[in-house]
Amino acid sequence: MQNLKNIFVGFLVSFIGSIPLGYLNVVGFQVFQKSGLQPTIWYLLGVICIEFLVIFFTLIFAKKLAENKRLTKYIEGFSVVFMLVLASVFYFGANSKTDYSTSFDYSPFVLGIVLSCLNFIQIPFWTGWNLYLLNGKYIEVSKSRKYFYVFGTVAGTFSGMLALILSLHYFATNVDFLSKYLMQIIIPLLFLGLGIFQAIQFFRKYF
Repeated sequence: MQNLKNIFVGFLVSFIGSIPLGYLNVVGFQVFQKSGLQPTIWYLLGVICIEFLVIFFTLIFAKKLAENKRLTKYIEGFSVVFMLVLASVFYFGANSKTDYSTSFDYSPFVLGIVLSCLNFIQIPFWTGWNLYLLNGKYIEVSKSRKYFYVFGTVAGTFSGMLALILSLHYFATNVDFLSKYLMQIIIPLLFLGLGIFQAIQFFRKYF
């Protein structure tokens, strides 16, 4: 029963956490638009391979990572800059018709691994969530039970990202406004807004 609870809690947290639009989802959407479902699945498998390692190690070292304020500050500062860079990259890329799913000479699986490695913000995200779930006794990770929790989280990420990618494809195909402005305006503005929000939070926290 505890193993099922670990899977359910991990799946729920990760599914909800993967739905907000991020660059991994945007590139996954481009892979789907360009190549279809099977390459998209391989791309997502590459993403969750790295996430599996991140979640596993942040689960084991959650308390030590949370106490390392300097590391957290650097990661949060980097994520602010990264969001602003992404806003510029996707804005100018959309207007120049750049397809980032084909900008790398990699298979979709390797592309997912490479881009997931650049997603540094997942370290404080999972450190915080793991601490919360452990302290609240929502999960129990002794012995092999930790693997059931991590399996639930990567399954949640895979499902959430695939659901968002398919939803984006549906709306972009059937809604004229989204088909025209999703990549050119909406997504760059979203990343810009996230970058500004994170910058405000960063300066409030550290200055």
